[in-house]
Amino acid sequence: MSEPLEVSATWLGGYQARVLAREHEIAVDEPLGDGGHDTGAMPTELLCGALASCFCLALAFAARKRGRELPGLRVVVRRRRAGNELRYEAFELEAEADVPDEELAALIEPARRLCWVSNTLAQGVELSYRYTSVDARSQR
Repeated sequence: MSEPLEVSATWLGGYQARVLAREHEIAVDEPLGDGGHDTGAMPTELLCGALASCFCLALAFAARKRGRELPGLRVVVRRRRAGNELRYEAFELEAEADVPDEELAALIEPARRLCWVSNTLAQGVELSYRYTSVDARSQR
């Protein structure tokens, strides 16, 4: 069983937030044209970044297990919005590396099985929402 994972976001005003993951801080904001100050990545960019980075690491791991390296490995994620809804309906992952196409193609499926983020998105996930008000915290 894995350790509990906790990531927090603290609102800084406007559209800015600070995300803490272990001892790492990530700035979150919206672009200037959307009312933000553009001091960090948008939350949706972080979602795509989580998918791209997880699959990239999974590809590198799958290659190493087979005694191979993937020089120049890069994974790009593109998303497609679900009409006017506030969600995405599709993600496309594109991997590139300085190796023959057939070598990289042979690693896609093993990497897919290893990628926590893409597996979570592909299978769906249960979300639950809780709250703790200031009043409740002061009564503890």
